[in-house]
Amino acid sequence: MNKQTNVLKQVIYRFAPILLVVFTLISCEPFASNASIQTEAALSESSEAAFITPPTLPPLFQTTHINPLDTPHTYVDHTCRYLKNKWTPYNAAPGTIVMILMIGRVQPVAVTESYEITEEDLIKTMHELKMQGFEAIKMKEFLSYIERNVKIPPRSVLIIQDGNYDQSYFNRYYRQYWENWGWTIVNGWQSDPEIPDSLWLENLDMEEEGFLDHQAMGATPGTTLSDESAKTVIARELKNSLDVFGYNYRKNPYAFIWPNGGFGQRPVEAARLLKYQLGFTANQRGPVMYNWVPLADELDPNRPDYRPEGKINDPLMTLPRYHASEVFAAIDQVRAIGKEAAAYAEANKDIELEYYDIVCSEEYGRIPTP
Repeated sequence: MNKQTNVLKQVIYRFAPILLVVFTLISCEPFASNASIQTEAALSESSEAAFITPPTLPPLFQTTHINPLDTPHTYVDHTCRYLKNKWTPYNAAPGTIVMILMIGRVQPVAVTESYEITEEDLIKTMHELKMQGFEAIKMKEFLSYIERNVKIPPRSVLIIQDGNYDQSYFNRYYRQYWENWGWTIVNGWQSDPEIPDSLWLENLDMEEEGFLDHQAMGATPGTTLSDESAKTVIARELKNSLDVFGYNYRKNPYAFIWPNGGFGQRPVEAARLLKYQLGFTANQRGPVMYNWVPLADELDPNRPDYRPEGKINDPLMTLPRYHASEVFAAIDQVRAIGKEAAAYAEANKDIELEYYDIVCSEEYGRIPTP
């Protein structure tokens, strides 16, 4: 009996490890199978995602509220960067719009040029802008908006007073808007070497106060730049402004108001080499929005004084401005363009966000949520 028991034990001891291995393999087989299925599914999904076709982006927003020969031009080279700046919730909302004003001179009574305005009409225009929800912005704010869509008031106005004037002029015509509303005036300053020290000092006081923001407008009265201008003339008008500003205003101007409205391919390229970031013409073509600047590619026979700037292919250096006498009548049109642009953007939001998610998100990151 004991002998049989010992034999049985030996059999059990011999086969127990084998049975244990068999049971282990059997029990592990479903898990190995599940892991394999999951891996294959993930690879399949990844392959499918890699071949997802992005939707076609909508065409650039158009409007009937500007001259049909003045067509919107873009300047942001990378679609992904444009879409991220456009739809980042803490940036400026689509439809944010800027009127850029060109004021040559405020006259007490009568005017003789379109860029001039009477004191009475200036008061009426400024109050109408305020009543319609516009707020004046500084040049630095405008630069941040137009380059990166940094948030500014949805209806903004950039007020540029061309030419050199004394403190009494600015106090009479503009100080009330600075003191009551905080509206800064941009002054296109001509760095004429014959300017008396007293005028410099008065303007420096207003600059340091924050009332004025001086930017460059050349160096020699009466000069109009073009592609026919001598290289020395272009350098004088652009570079002398930098030198004089550094000495008198203790800053480098980054905006250039083209004196007498003259510009060209060569002056624009020279301005870029000298690190100017913005340029303003005397062409009245409409308001501007982020990555949307109305320009003309061909000469308009009905407006022969407006040089075509579209083919220069640098919208930020050829920005249009509203002439002072035309601003009041254009306010409603500008508001309408902003509303239409906002509605157009909202109608195409899902398409643009889908495109961004497929094409851009891996490199540029997700668009933040509010």
